[in-house]
Amino acid sequence: MLPDGTRNRRETEKSLDSSLTKKQLEVLRLRHQGYTQQDVADMLRTTRPNIALHEKRAHQAIERAERTRQQWMMIRAPISIKAEAGTDVFDILKMIFTAADEKGIKLPVTSLDIIVQLWQRSPRLFMDKALEHNAEIFITKKGEVLVEVEE
Repeated sequence: MLPDGTRNRRETEKSLDSSLTKKQLEVLRLRHQGYTQQDVADMLRTTRPNIALHEKRAHQAIERAERTRQQWMMIRAPISIKAEAGTDVFDILKMIFTAADEKGIKLPVTSLDIIVQLWQRSPRLFMDKALEHNAEIFITKKGEVLVEVEE
């Protein structure tokens, strides 16, 4: 730390293999081990609000990284279908398997696997057994389901 209390550039730079700073990683590691924010603050000789800020920014960076990964997977997904609000879940399954057949892709998942993934990825996507919102559904060759909902 510099005499005026600020951190030098090296301390705040992100490591080459992570979008988190070393301090954020350290805070997350300690919090994951069960320490309270105050415990971590005491260990790192700082304040609890400072630890809360590191933790908040770390979680924001993680969420951004997850969204970026999902967007990249959507770009690479060979199956993409657009389904309008009101479409029955079984019609969506038919659309997905038809698209896979047309592209010569043998999906390693069952209809139930796809329904479960749709529900997990976007729990509010369905009202009863029909889409509540327009959505674009992407399926990877491994059968992973990604959903982009138009609200």
